[in-house]
Amino acid sequence: MNALKLSVLALSLTLSTSAVTAQEAKLVGIVSISANEANNARYIKGAEAAAKEIGWQVSVIDAAGSADQANAGIQNFVQRGATAIVDMVFPYSSIGAGLAAAGDAGVPVVTWGGGLGSTVAATNGSGAPVAEPAIKLMLDDMKGEGSILALTYRTGEVCRDREILLDKMTADMPGITITRNEVRIPGYFEDGAQYANAWLASHPAGDENLAIWGCWDDPAIGAIGSLRAQGRTDVGVYGVNGNAQAIENIRNGHMNGTAWQDSYTEGFNMISLLPEIVAAGADWKPAAKEVAAILVTQDTVESFIEAHPDALGQ
Repeated sequence: MNALKLSVLALSLTLSTSAVTAQEAKLVGIVSISANEANNARYIKGAEAAAKEIGWQVSVIDAAGSADQANAGIQNFVQRGATAIVDMVFPYSSIGAGLAAAGDAGVPVVTWGGGLGSTVAATNGSGAPVAEPAIKLMLDDMKGEGSILALTYRTGEVCRDREILLDKMTADMPGITITRNEVRIPGYFEDGAQYANAWLASHPAGDENLAIWGCWDDPAIGAIGSLRAQGRTDVGVYGVNGNAQAIENIRNGHMNGTAWQDSYTEGFNMISLLPEIVAAGADWKPAAKEVAAILVTQDTVESFIEAHPDALGQ
């Protein structure tokens, strides 16, 4: 009987200790523009791995492409007592209400692709540096002449910056014509296919160099469906982020190139930085912690997969 009482007491103490530990674990709130999109999902996995290492908890809110929902999500995390908040990838200018609530509560906000401004403590995954290798590949392949279908998304800072970079890189190329269509979140696969169908109808094969560029991979992958359905092999396809579907499409000859963004490492690095940001408080100096992208083409895809086998599973 005494042994039974001791066992019950020990179990009770264990449960009590576990409850206290759970209550004391710091919360990092993540507000994602599209939590199920491949690159967002990789970032979140990296963030969760880093949080586990430092003993923090992670909670994710999917804002489904809505800046209003992103602001509400940040405010929700402030009310829940979050220690820090991650914004993915809404521009800091679109989350003013959330930043104000976090600032009043002394909760630091970091961004993935949202830019370094206002009260943002740190950023990485900035759009333009990641996109540059893939845009350069496309323009080199086109030799400065032809038409581009650009599938854009201006609600997100990352795509906005990538489109600005495209404009800068084609500013002195009068032989390049760009048609722009903005896709939705959700709905980017379907929009990519629909816009490609309309664009292909007015750009027959053989007239000029043709390319489709997605400000991230998924809209361009949607366009590949239209190209294959119409038997069009004369159009180059380029994306950014390097998700598993893009790598497979490059491997199978349906896509020309993408810039692989190591978003897992970006998520891991950002969460690992949070204890330092929190400890520094008002003394923290805003910083950009970028991770270089890797260009993947039909010539390099096999060596890339050999070096990064996990890329096909993300």
